[in-house]
Amino acid sequence: MKRELRDLPAPEPSAGIETYKRERDLALAADPRRADNYQKYSASHRRDSDVSYLPIKLDIENVSRCNYKCTMCVVSDWAMGKRADDMPLESFKALLDEQYGLVEIKLQGIGEPTIQGDAFFRMIAYARSKHIWVRTTTNASLLHLKNNWQKLADAGPNEIQISIDGATADVFEKIRRGSVFKQVTENCKTINRYLTDQDKRITKMWTVVQKENRHQLPDIVDLARELGFRDLAFALSLANWGLDEWRDRNDAVTVEDSVSNDEAWRLIERGKRLGVRVGFWNSTDKYSTHAFETLCPWPFERAVVTSDLRTVPCCTIGNPDAYEIGRDLKKSFTELWASKEYKEFRQAHLDGQIPDVCKSCYYEIDKKLIG
Repeated sequence: MKRELRDLPAPEPSAGIETYKRERDLALAADPRRADNYQKYSASHRRDSDVSYLPIKLDIENVSRCNYKCTMCVVSDWAMGKRADDMPLESFKALLDEQYGLVEIKLQGIGEPTIQGDAFFRMIAYARSKHIWVRTTTNASLLHLKNNWQKLADAGPNEIQISIDGATADVFEKIRRGSVFKQVTENCKTINRYLTDQDKRITKMWTVVQKENRHQLPDIVDLARELGFRDLAFALSLANWGLDEWRDRNDAVTVEDSVSNDEAWRLIERGKRLGVRVGFWNSTDKYSTHAFETLCPWPFERAVVTSDLRTVPCCTIGNPDAYEIGRDLKKSFTELWASKEYKEFRQAHLDGQIPDVCKSCYYEIDKKLIG
């Protein structure tokens, strides 16, 4: 029986799915309000636009600035690589205190989170003190400064994704403009050695596959082993940041349709031989309107709060200047989550009238099946 690309193993939590479930159970046990909220969410089954619960997950962007200008990222359009000021630590704490339903956050958005310094590490520690699962993504370029590699590890995140988009300096530095391949790889080795000594499996190498690195996929699996990673994710699609211009740019370099089923499984087997678990992520082949269960879950369980406290419906958009919930409402996130505007956004999905900004993540749309 032929395997289809959408049947490939998706990236799992580096510590394992059972560890993730145990942490979630601990989070629910820690706060009766959280447990009640989660029960209401679970009973909803994405069938109602007027939700009676708070989100169970959030992407929180601590900074919207970066020291790189990657070819596939909207940051390269921003003056001095910055869109807005950093989120203050106190604003982060207030958001988490208000959002008692959270069991998981991704602490990173469009930007390099470690550029904020110690406030970022304190954010991780604060979320973990509330038993919230914390995932973050870094380009690892600053980990050698001020013992950032140790501060990051010791803050207690549950998963650290490190972006490595090439197996050699020429390819890596061409994609990740402003980077130094040698320094990044040394930083990866350092943090992975430290975590291995503590018997912690929390890092994952994350590679965005595109024309410039398409020929290096087997070498990237080898590099993951060399750098001390035991998990590797190949992202087969490129974000468009909710902008037509970026859809055109990244459509010109995407290679997601060229990765064959057989090739993908060869990479998985290569990883197994090296002790590296390989998974695949592809946002353009994820959702359909055929059933409630196949709708995008983001409108019903999750959102992005940006560094300047604006609300974006998902991380594939990420940029509030492209699309924002409540642009003129001047409400808090909690108020926006229950607002008429968010309700209308959810209802559009339920009616099969997928908003234009969301269509790139749907492989099939049939408005007749959900009404």
